[in-house]
Amino acid sequence: MPNINTLPVAFSILAIATPALAENVEIYVVDMLDNIQSGYCIDIAKGRGADANPDDGLQAHTCYSPSGEVLVDQAFDPDQFADGVLYMPEFDVCIQAPSTEIGASVELAACDSSASQSWVFDGEGTIIPASAPDTCLTLTGETSTGRSDENQMIAMTLQACSDDLAAYQTWSNRAAE
Repeated sequence: MPNINTLPVAFSILAIATPALAENVEIYVVDMLDNIQSGYCIDIAKGRGADANPDDGLQAHTCYSPSGEVLVDQAFDPDQFADGVLYMPEFDVCIQAPSTEIGASVELAACDSSASQSWVFDGEGTIIPASAPDTCLTLTGETSTGRSDENQMIAMTLQACSDDLAAYQTWSNRAAE
């Protein structure tokens, strides 16, 4: 039988030895634009939560955090931002820009540390492909609705970084509200 007096010491050592992990966050456009709920977040295009399929691509979608949690299809590991990686841990995929041409879409793929998966984003401001510093991830196109009129979606493409497009290009991150 373990000595009861040694248990607090064992738990203290375990707590010190275990690295702190950041809570997953959603990445959202700072300006509400035409969104009627909680803004636009980067989201897997089809499915919801763990049922989403990364092969279906990305969109900006009404953020889920007001429900009290960041759902996995909008969840990013903020510890990876400093390394230039936009990583979705539930699906073990990273955002990549297969092309940095104006109008190009972004997609999800297995993380491979390639240049196409390297981004400049510190959690606040523009999201820029490291290989194309004048290009920003931008909300583009018309807003559409999903399961209900409250679920709004809009496409994301790479566009020239511009003060005129700042409302569509300025991003931040947050944990569940």
